[in-house]
Amino acid sequence: MSIDQKKYIEFVKQTTSVPSSNLQDLFLTFSTLSNTKDANVPHLLTAALGVSAESGELVEIIKKVFLQGKPYNEDTVLHLKKEAGDVLWYISQLCIALGTDFDELMQINYEKLSARYPEGTFDVYKSENRVEGDL
Repeated sequence: MSIDQKKYIEFVKQTTSVPSSNLQDLFLTFSTLSNTKDANVPHLLTAALGVSAESGELVEIIKKVFLQGKPYNEDTVLHLKKEAGDVLWYISQLCIALGTDFDELMQINYEKLSARYPEGTFDVYKSENRVEGDL
């Protein structure tokens, strides 16, 4: 089936969740999460938006080094470190929202990757073919 832009836009509208397309429903979702599920909505939202934005800035620098001839020098490394620090700041927002800290996140990640790679080394097959429950 061929699809034109009008059909595609209509398809997108039909497959978009209600809170994604209606501000009042989005506010209701925020309110419900805040009141009944103990979700720290402001910090979750800050973390989600911030991590994605700052990660994009970090990737932009690396893209310019790899693909556009930006010099990989002391200034570029410092710029990368500053952007990584910004990502870390937003990960800290996530820690606040989840009531956790870096130590717990590192422990959870260590356990996850140790289960995925029990030999202690990366394996392409295991990376691409994960067991059920391996996020």
